[in-house]
Formats: sequence, C-alpha cells, structure tokens
Amino acid sequence: MQAAIYMRLSREDGEGESESIQTQRTLLQKEVKSRGWCLIGEYIDDGYSGLTFNRPGFQALCRAVEEKKVQVVLVKDYCAIIGLNQKDL
Repeated sequence: MQAAIYMRLSREDGEGESESIQTQRTLLQKEVKSRGWCLIGEYIDDGYSGLTFNRPGFQALCRAVEEKKVQVVLVKDYCAIIGLNQKDL
C-alpha cells in the first residue's frame, strides 16, 4: 500500500518545524510501518489555518492522490484536514 502522511498546525511555535509537527510525524510514521505500508510522501502545512484548503502541502497531497501515487492518507486526526471550526468538508 502506497501511503502518505499529512501534518498541519495552524500556528507556528517558533523557528523551524514545530514540535507538534514532529510529534505527528513520529506517530504517523510508526503507524505506516506497523501496517507494513510503503511511505511515499510527507505533506506538511506548519502555520496554516484549517479554515481553507488553499494550503501548499494539502494541495500537493491532493495532486498525488489524483495522480494515483497515493493509495492511503494518514492524519493524526481529522482536524489536520478541516480544522476545528470548519463545518463542511
């Protein structure tokens, strides 16, 4: 199974990659490995709101799915995709 992981945090917590993104990556990589899937991509939007889908990492992920490069996408929770306050997907 060709897997991708998607990580997002709406605000940055300092310089470089946020601690939350690092935690999400560790959890998701572990899950991919435990299932025996092949991790083919990591998509990140650090410092982007979930209120819009106009995020570079999310858009790149969507292209990979549309091009059938990715069979499954893992996220820590659905808020990574749609944000806490978004009502419609």
